[in-house]
Amino acid sequence: MKTQVAIIGGGPAGLLLSQLLCKAGIDTVVLERQSRAHVLSRIRAGVLERGMLDLLAQAGIADRARAEGIPHDGTVLSYGAQEVRIDFKAHVDTPVTVYGQTEVTKDLYDSADANGTQVIHGVSDVVLHDLDSNTPSVTYQLDGASHQLTCDFIAGCDGFHGVSRQAIPADKRRIFEKVYPFGWLGVLSRTRPVHDELIYANSERGFALCSMRNTSLSRYYIQCRQDDHVDNWSDAAFWDELRRRIPPQHAEALVTGPSIEKSIAPLRSFVCEPMRYGRLFLCGDAAHIVPPTGAKGLNTAASDVHYLNQALRSWYADGAEAGLERYSEQALARVWKVERFSWWMTSLLHRFPDQSEFDLRMQQAELAALAATPEAQAVLARNYVGLPY
Repeated sequence: MKTQVAIIGGGPAGLLLSQLLCKAGIDTVVLERQSRAHVLSRIRAGVLERGMLDLLAQAGIADRARAEGIPHDGTVLSYGAQEVRIDFKAHVDTPVTVYGQTEVTKDLYDSADANGTQVIHGVSDVVLHDLDSNTPSVTYQLDGASHQLTCDFIAGCDGFHGVSRQAIPADKRRIFEKVYPFGWLGVLSRTRPVHDELIYANSERGFALCSMRNTSLSRYYIQCRQDDHVDNWSDAAFWDELRRRIPPQHAEALVTGPSIEKSIAPLRSFVCEPMRYGRLFLCGDAAHIVPPTGAKGLNTAASDVHYLNQALRSWYADGAEAGLERYSEQALARVWKVERFSWWMTSLLHRFPDQSEFDLRMQQAELAALAATPEAQAVLARNYVGLPY
């Protein structure tokens, strides 16, 4: 089998790239290890930057996100009972949109079906070949049979644990990583959100986040031990701990209910350089991970997709190689800015095991300075709503 661009990974990054390329008449085949039902069952972030919405519009699939998504003109940071609201509209006149990643993926699958995009699920033993040649290929197993897909380019959109990054020779890649000494325990519940904007809480008991998927589906998180397990947390224990970490007025307004999903996510910052090797281009979690504190994971994958889509369109339109040559440098320039912001938000709002009293006072001072300094709020707002591509 032959295609122009082989895409490894059928999550939102791979599907979005395939649909954008489809709009330009560029043929793709998407290979995904999991079933479609499994991909759509993943519970992920739900805050979309304007750039992500613009890409969905370019792919022709932004209508539902714009109709059902919830625009947010600000967010709240708290320390104990004190709060500071970051006003996106006042500082940058740009909102973010709350719209679940699962819904984005559904929209992308619907578009792929409508366009006849070939998405092959259930593949295993994926191996990338001849990446430094003009004729790379991918071999894989499907239903007990061996297959080969030849192509012009390969886009590695298969996440942190995928095979794409590992296909780059070890002596050709450099890894930068920070693993944080805690995780996030997350609960999804069919309850009304406690507030109409997200609340990021720094408390003496640890971090908490009050988020949502829509007006009747809430997503809450609390900082937990790195080695903790969901079995250690009943619903009642979770709600009790969340109340202790958010400001009293919100704790009193909190509506609780049975959890419909409960999980613990580790936190890490991770970057692989470069994001290109020969005819292989890495996108999203295959190349970089951010802690979820700044809501940047999916959005940063989208910026990679933007750069790669533009580069491939130029190559197929007139043979221009400049975009392909600049892809890694261009993508990484934005990635490191996002890594900085996510690291800063994580450092500001969490409790670390080795924090001294001085460190805690510095957190308080940083939050107090943020509350008193419009210029600092503007910097946070610009980064949160999304840096330009």
